Amino acid sequence: MSTDADFGERLEEHTETYLDRINDCVALLPRALDEYASDGPYRETADEIAAIESECDGLVREIRGVITNAGPDDIGLLNTRINFNESALLDFYTELDVVANHTERIVQEVIMMRPDADVDPFGDMREMAARIVEMVAVLGDVVARFVHGLARSDATETLTEGIESIRALESECDELRNDAIATAFADDAIGEPLVYRELAILLDELANTIEDLTDRIIVIASKEPGIVTEADPDADEE
Repeated sequence: MSTDADFGERLEEHTETYLDRINDCVALLPRALDEYASDGPYRETADEIAAIESECDGLVREIRGVITNAGPDDIGLLNTRINFNESALLDFYTELDVVANHTERIVQEVIMMRPDADVDPFGDMREMAARIVEMVAVLGDVVARFVHGLARSDATETLTEGIESIRALESECDELRNDAIATAFADDAIGEPLVYRELAILLDELANTIEDLTDRIIVIASKEPGIVTEADPDADEE
């Protein structure tokens, strides 16, 4: 029979494997854009992204199965945080899977739309992709520690710094999105500005999804005093 600790360890191990593959997927996004700009092997990179995205789909199904198929004997007293938050946690993993899905879509859209890469808006898009890679790297650490906190009733985790870092990077993506769109429509030499607008918005949606995941963490953690997600507003007054 599985022990309480076994269940928690299993969930953490599955999650860490999944997060690693999401990171691998998103890390290919700037490379795909760079290769597209230099007429390199971007289609091969797009295929690699699609393969990892499919793998992520399988991994998230396994994680959801670990949670939904666990009975009281599996979860036990050590994992009551998982039991209390099961529905919200399942929704969280569903949203997390959007990161890989959306990464694949962005590259596919670039290949289909064929934008001119030798213009400033495309440069802004490449910068957005770089920021998104940073966001996902931080997200991986935040999620891993979040799940550890949920899987161990006596665990304490402080996620404030990572969440604030993701918010700051998302704000940078907003600025880059605005610059890309404004430049695309202001420069008469740039053809089809709507293409750059759509692609910049797609990249921004990916950044927003990552930030939204931290919002979900904050909501779930609000009921778990051992998981700190926001700075104490009274801390500076002491």
